[in-house]
Amino acid sequence: MTAHPSGAPLSEGRPARLRDAASIGPVEWLLARSLEEFATTSWGREPLLVTAQERKGGFEELFDEDAVDALVSEHGLRTPFLRVARDGTTLPNRDFTAGAGVGAGITDQVDDSRLTGLFADGATLVLQGLHRTWPPLVRFVADLADELGHPVQANAYVTPPQSQGFDDHYDVHDVFVLQVSGEKEWRIHRPVLETPLRDQPWTERRAAVARAANEPPLIRTVLRPGDCLYLPRGYLHAATALGDVSTHVTLGIHAWTRHALAGEVVQAALLALADDPQIRAALTVGVDVGAAEDLGSDVDLVRDRLAAVLAEVDAQAVARRLATASRAAGRPAPVGPVSQLRAAQHVRDDDRVRLRPHLHAGLEARDDGGADLQSRAGTVRLAPAEVWAVRALLEGGECSVAQLGSELARRLLARAVVVRVG
Repeated sequence: MTAHPSGAPLSEGRPARLRDAASIGPVEWLLARSLEEFATTSWGREPLLVTAQERKGGFEELFDEDAVDALVSEHGLRTPFLRVARDGTTLPNRDFTAGAGVGAGITDQVDDSRLTGLFADGATLVLQGLHRTWPPLVRFVADLADELGHPVQANAYVTPPQSQGFDDHYDVHDVFVLQVSGEKEWRIHRPVLETPLRDQPWTERRAAVARAANEPPLIRTVLRPGDCLYLPRGYLHAATALGDVSTHVTLGIHAWTRHALAGEVVQAALLALADDPQIRAALTVGVDVGAAEDLGSDVDLVRDRLAAVLAEVDAQAVARRLATASRAAGRPAPVGPVSQLRAAQHVRDDDRVRLRPHLHAGLEARDDGGADLQSRAGTVRLAPAEVWAVRALLEGGECSVAQLGSELARRLLARAVVVRVG
């Protein structure tokens, strides 16, 4: 199988499966077609099914049944990293959690004994947030999010034979479904609401979803190990495990939308309106804010001023706001605090450092000639003499300690902005 790139792993409780550093991007690895082809033919438009034969392999290097057992029995998971569902209903946490025992004041840790019984009785296990808890998916999801330009999460669904985890529904995010083990029959129907937003869940349209689910499906297919299914948000779906335990990973893509962009444009306009004394002025004494006739002239004034300000909103200002939101929507690659401190303590001029992967770093100039280095690792304040060296680091991605200066290099290592090469 063609491999997907990955950096050196942290411990994951078993031998790591390393991927070739010179290999293809994550979308092509998933779909056996280029990012450009996917973007122009499928993204946000139509479902796409790619078989294991087309992909030339499975997903074992990302996740498998051993990973399920390890996570629920040895990693001390707590809710909400696990949900359990049966007959289309999510079970209360108390049904599968318990105290952590002596020395740990934790009352909601996953109880593998209770979980084993529930699973044997037909319950589906939903491992949530695997992009935070399982190292191969931590790395892969971060790579995929950077390639797509949209935030990504990872969940796994482990379903006993002949069981259905959830009723027909739609998601408010696009998904890649990665069939890891077993077989699962999927039934897919066209949307009852095209490209729903996050505040437009299927539960608000239960009747329409139920009616659509009774119609002949658009797609009825069985996913087998190594198959990958892409579903744009809004497509109705339900799945049933067949003759054995079925495990699949869902990669949820939380797309940035024009609606989100509109919100940032409006927020930028509101900030600009704060400089207008007439907009800051109080309404008249005795106003009834629930009466349209009391608000008419004020609404006209606000509408006119808002329209004028909206026409002047700078795209760069909107981009800065979205950059902050984008940083908050993901995390940089994992680092070890101990190894970072050791690297900072023993730094030498001939050492080389590189930007921490998935950092999303940028410089914000200050009036004093310095700059603030903004990233997912936080903010580092730079003196004017330090800006040029950090700008060169951001452009090249890697440099020697001598180019940065040992004191600045120590600071960037200690703040987890850079990592040592080699």
